[in-house]
Amino acid sequence: MRRTIILLACVLALNAADAGVIGAVVDQLRDALHIGNTQVGVLTAVPTAVAAVATVPVGQLTDRVRRVPLLAGSVALWGLAMIAGGLANSFLWLLLSRVALGAVTATAGPTVASLTGDLFPPGERGKVYGRVLAGELVGAGFGLLAGGDAAALISWRAAFWLVAACGFALAVALWRLLPEPARGAAQQAEAGPGDRMGQTGEPGRGGDVARRMVRHSRVRPVPGRVLRTDPTWLSLPKAARYILSIPSNRLLIVASAVGYFFFAGLRTFTVVFVQERYGVTKIELSALIPLIGLGALAGVMLGGRLADRLVRAGHLSARVTVPGVAYACAALIFLPGLLTDRLLWALPLFALAAGALAAANPPLDAARLDIVHSRLWGRAESVRTLVRMLAEAAAPVVFGRMSELLAGTGAGASQQGLDRAFLIMLVPLLANGLLLVRARRSYPSDVATAVASERATAGSSATTR
Repeated sequence: MRRTIILLACVLALNAADAGVIGAVVDQLRDALHIGNTQVGVLTAVPTAVAAVATVPVGQLTDRVRRVPLLAGSVALWGLAMIAGGLANSFLWLLLSRVALGAVTATAGPTVASLTGDLFPPGERGKVYGRVLAGELVGAGFGLLAGGDAAALISWRAAFWLVAACGFALAVALWRLLPEPARGAAQQAEAGPGDRMGQTGEPGRGGDVARRMVRHSRVRPVPGRVLRTDPTWLSLPKAARYILSIPSNRLLIVASAVGYFFFAGLRTFTVVFVQERYGVTKIELSALIPLIGLGALAGVMLGGRLADRLVRAGHLSARVTVPGVAYACAALIFLPGLLTDRLLWALPLFALAAGALAAANPPLDAARLDIVHSRLWGRAESVRTLVRMLAEAAAPVVFGRMSELLAGTGAGASQQGLDRAFLIMLVPLLANGLLLVRARRSYPSDVATAVASERATAGSSATTR
């Protein structure tokens, strides 16, 4: 189990490391390629936008083919694209290499979600997702620190080639060490004999606590959305329409997109922001970033665990309320940190805010698996990833452009613009927390509908397996 979690976390780490590298070499890229903050944002946005489009057909593949070879092959191609980027001698060349990069990174979201759902018990998904998503933070930190050090010691090209080498090593590890589970394996393992026969056991027994709670409550499924046939071979448009017909899923998708939008802007410009705002050197920054990273890592590890415990304690909607509170707290804690000019005061606030922001993701990801049929997980994640990646793609460009528009004149103009941009972007982050309050109303009935759909299609799924 531990090895599997590490491998899945490394896939997300690799994706995040790329953006971290861009953030670490902003100064070098601006000087070497004669570009500004907007163009730097474009370099991060393009692969994300391409991946957003590519993730839709990849989600279809994820639900129909073996997932481990698909994932390992994509990681190997990712490494080749990074090597090409390191060879670039113009902005256009680097941009085209990142178009190719985006095309092969689209596999991560749908395959990791589908494999997680089938490899781990439903009742532990929040905790497991916390550990898997920790890879994003470790990867972003690795990209910022190792990429920045490689750029300082050698060149910005060396930073690209460093993460490419990590990609090739990971591709081999995935191919040789990651197991390919049966579809719906974890669902069947968690169901007792009575559950398979359409009956119910005792509340709280087994790991799938949320689904067992709705079985023993008066929550009823929505009859018009109960699937009667195996959805494996649904066409992509029909599958997408069904996935988006789930009310709480729509809210979770929007909430996830807004959270990642803010994180993407933060990830791209945090190095240059801290350097310009507080006048720290590269060496000093290398010591400060891990402190903020530790706060985010603690949040991502605790968020899913807390939600799982609250669900076991009888709070059925905890996997949507915990993220809502986390987003609101992140915005409120970031605010005084951005307003102070003293680094010693700002640093602990940034660490706490990063922890709150990261804590929202594991329970959100676990909640999405609760409300969708297991044979739609790949396509459901691709729909969510499409929206999320479009938001991530827009964020660096929006942050960069807004910082330029809001910049003052004279010394410190760039820092002033970034400062104002971050402050403005706290508003949608706060609204995001309030948005998730609405998901509490529909989440229980959506879980009940997923349970009813799994039962109704159990026979046909076994036939097509």
